Amino acid sequence: MAEDAGTDFGGTGSAGGAGGTEIGEAPAAGSVRDMLAANLRRARTELGLSLSELSRRSKIGKATLSQLEAGAGNPTIETVFSLSRVLEVPISDLLDPRRPSGMTVVRAAKVEVLRGEGVDLRPLRGIESGDAIFEVYDQRVRADSRQDSLGHVGTEHTIVQAGRLGVRVDDREVELGPGDYVGFEARLPHSYIALDGPVRSVLLLQYRTDQRLHSSVGHPACLADSP
Repeated sequence: MAEDAGTDFGGTGSAGGAGGTEIGEAPAAGSVRDMLAANLRRARTELGLSLSELSRRSKIGKATLSQLEAGAGNPTIETVFSLSRVLEVPISDLLDPRRPSGMTVVRAAKVEVLRGEGVDLRPLRGIESGDAIFEVYDQRVRADSRQDSLGHVGTEHTIVQAGRLGVRVDDREVELGPGDYVGFEARLPHSYIALDGPVRSVLLLQYRTDQRLHSSVGHPACLADSP
């Protein structure tokens, strides 16, 4: 894939060692909290939604939304996915995607974790190809845990790496083991359940380019310019 076909939205920090930065490693980014604050305001304003109306549609308290927009909140997976569903934008657009240059290395240990009731997500990279965008996540379902979603924008793809994962989509259920794959329309209510200890998996979220909040991969939003 060409060097300019992807978008990083998770890498932070520098490589281990005496203060050095590895060649090609993703540059430092703002925190999930700061990026969500800027992009939430922008998306809400573009749709002409008040905080009260966004609260009603997302079922997230107005006070919580106000804190998130002020950069003082504590966003969870449930919160971000609910906002993606209501605002109809990709998850990565709420986390401020950036364009990579050349070889890109994202260290899992240096990516800020987005936590939910049962899942830890580490956003690694966004890739744009033609009229499709893919977001790549390291997904870990905690032992004896369940993660529910009311649905959100895009198509969801999951490949299990280790453990046994129960997946429910609407009224259908399936059990997956290492190497197994499942894909489904993410707007449907769905859930992940760790059936026998923790589960490691790769999560891919797929969107159409016309669902983006940002108009161009090459012109990412600047936090200072976001409403």
